[in-house]
Amino acid sequence: MSIAEVEPQTETSLKVIPDATCTFCGCVCDDIELTVEDQQIKQAKNACVLGKAWFFNHHIEDRPQALIKGQPATYEEGIARAVEILLNAKYPVTYGLSDTTCEAQRKAVAITDWIGGNIDTTTSVCHGPSGMAFQTVGETTCSLGEIKNRADFLIFWGGNPAESHPRHFTKYSLMPKGDFLPKGRKDRTAMLVDVRKTKSAKAVDIFLQIKPRSDFELLWAMRGLAKGIDVDPRVEEKTGIPLDKLDDIVKQMKQAHYGAILFGMGLTMTRGKHINSEGLLGLARDMNQHTRWVAKPMRGHGNVTGADNVVTWSTGYPFGVNLSRGYPRFNPGEYTTSDLLARGEADAAMIIASDPMSNFSQPAREHLAKINSIVLDPKLSDTAKVATVAFTTATYGINVPGTVYRMDDIPIPLRPAFESPYWSDLKILTAIEKGIREKQLAVN
Repeated sequence: MSIAEVEPQTETSLKVIPDATCTFCGCVCDDIELTVEDQQIKQAKNACVLGKAWFFNHHIEDRPQALIKGQPATYEEGIARAVEILLNAKYPVTYGLSDTTCEAQRKAVAITDWIGGNIDTTTSVCHGPSGMAFQTVGETTCSLGEIKNRADFLIFWGGNPAESHPRHFTKYSLMPKGDFLPKGRKDRTAMLVDVRKTKSAKAVDIFLQIKPRSDFELLWAMRGLAKGIDVDPRVEEKTGIPLDKLDDIVKQMKQAHYGAILFGMGLTMTRGKHINSEGLLGLARDMNQHTRWVAKPMRGHGNVTGADNVVTWSTGYPFGVNLSRGYPRFNPGEYTTSDLLARGEADAAMIIASDPMSNFSQPAREHLAKINSIVLDPKLSDTAKVATVAFTTATYGINVPGTVYRMDDIPIPLRPAFESPYWSDLKILTAIEKGIREKQLAVN
């Protein structure tokens, strides 16, 4: 479908962009209809409350192209300084990538490879444990389209989609009518496992309020029941869920035609971490002895799944990858950025579409503020404020075309609403790579 333009009687320009893509969260809804007037989005049809905030709050700020130690500079001057910083660093780290296009992500990996640095994504502070678990036990996976059309039993574990991913319920999982579920919600059984009663609890049929830090025990009890193994009834003492209730739930799971477990950071960032994810992925695999079950993580940032894919197909690992020896090495805790900065090891950082100064630990933030850093961000974030070089960039999805990945690993094209006077992440990174290669080849 082509972009429809409307010519009003006034001097203002009005246009409608059909099938635009919202890059706020991992749902990456690509059925948004945007109405744009004078480089401002006036309407965002089909967008959820979070998507509308993403679109309506977007405006192009009057900022310098770049800041070098807080002073206005041109892109060319900022790029020259960034090249100097990266080439002189002994242990540079590249971090972020979850809110930019796959094309820019590829360029960031290439730069890090040329300079022998460390590359990491925001996955290391959210679903990193899931990425580790995938390597250990694998993933019984699917697309969101399969869940919409087939899943008659849904388990949401450690997440609150009603508030974090509002359209997930209505577009992909709980509510929509599917090819094999013509009645939509009436054809589905839904369960939520969480430590507190959130808004999502009101939308499900079964709510298991477990004791904090007991996900591991509950998952292994369910795995035992799925395999017909006698489970110690003291599991109730640890988890707060009676064994007979668990047994009844597992029996219902076995009777489902197609089940899906959708898990969030409430599982991955509590006691157990990657062991919890292994248990959940193992449960989905065990259930396939009886019927079809899948498991998928609920991803947060718009293109964090794309970052995982790009870094994985480039290096073999999804995050926390060290390239200093000329080949990739993966070791969470050693090569993940928050840990690396907290130990004071990195001497330069390139932060792309992320704001670690607002969420890293105090030791990590203190060290990041001390070293030379390069930041690419549309906003003057806390990280940009302390950066040696801070580039003002165009916003992906709204101003910049490209490719992003939905949380189920499906690539989605972007249809920007209007152009920005600022450069894209890809254009800046391409210029930085060119500058690095020219200087490296001149030396050799």
